[in-house]
Amino acid sequence: MADRIDKSDIYERFAAVTQQTRELVESMEVLTEKLSLVLADNAKLAIENDHLHEVIKKQHEEKKQEGLSDSRRMLQKLYQEGFHVCNDMYGKRLEDHESCTFCLDAIYGRH
Repeated sequence: MADRIDKSDIYERFAAVTQQTRELVESMEVLTEKLSLVLADNAKLAIENDHLHEVIKKQHEEKKQEGLSDSRRMLQKLYQEGFHVCNDMYGKRLEDHESCTFCLDAIYGRH
């Protein structure tokens, strides 16, 4: 029986594995707490993100109902000041009481 089992070695190895298991359980508990905090923050941010999307959508719909976009209002202002805003004649002066169908389409048309 040359391969005798050293009982104290077995006990020491068992004690070491037991200690490693305790440390692993403690690490898992810490990670679980941290994961819970991260998931709570994520849920809070998801709700806030949804709310912001609703606000942006509402503002966009209100602008649509107001009529012209900012860029088209600028074109309208230039046209009312007597300048062409259509592609062909952009920046040229309109004659007195002249109207331009292409300018009106650029301002009010569907794009």
